[in-house]
Amino acid sequence: MSVFGDGLDAAVHKAFTRPAPKSAPAQMRYLVKQLKSTRAVAQMLRISQRTVERYVKDQIKKPRPDLAARLEAEVKKRWQPQIRAKARQKAATTDGIVIDTRARIGYTAPIGTTDEDRLRHLTVALPPRYAARLFNAQEQGASDQQLQQIAAEALKEVYFQDSGRRAGQLEEVRLTDIEHLEFDL
Repeated sequence: MSVFGDGLDAAVHKAFTRPAPKSAPAQMRYLVKQLKSTRAVAQMLRISQRTVERYVKDQIKKPRPDLAARLEAEVKKRWQPQIRAKARQKAATTDGIVIDTRARIGYTAPIGTTDEDRLRHLTVALPPRYAARLFNAQEQGASDQQLQQIAAEALKEVYFQDSGRRAGQLEEVRLTDIEHLEFDL
């Protein structure tokens, strides 16, 4: 499970203009329309082609829990790609992204400062360049650790250093023990 990747996806999903199909037959029909064959959908979902055809014809309506989860994930991954791209582009160029997190946050600073890690709840608006970095890293398949590092750099600059107005000697921010993480566009 990718906390940062899933959080970024959830933020983009809020931009959808129409809800994704909810029932299993509707989801299956959507995937068949997207992939243009029942065989491709069957291979992707690791089920038989005949099972896909039965879902499309409404002969089966309730999938197993594991299949339901795979089906929903594949539909959400493909749902409204242009809306998703516009939302990412807008966040990366003009609006930025808001991060809401409750985590243990500490930093490395010169001797004599209080750099002890402590549990903090932060809601911080990050500038567009960090939204662009997060989305670009996610598209290139970055790990959750790499996305976490980008978020920590953003919090260092925006929250701790206040865009260069304070804490100039701050070296590194650590973001660990994440209890809650949510992004908003």
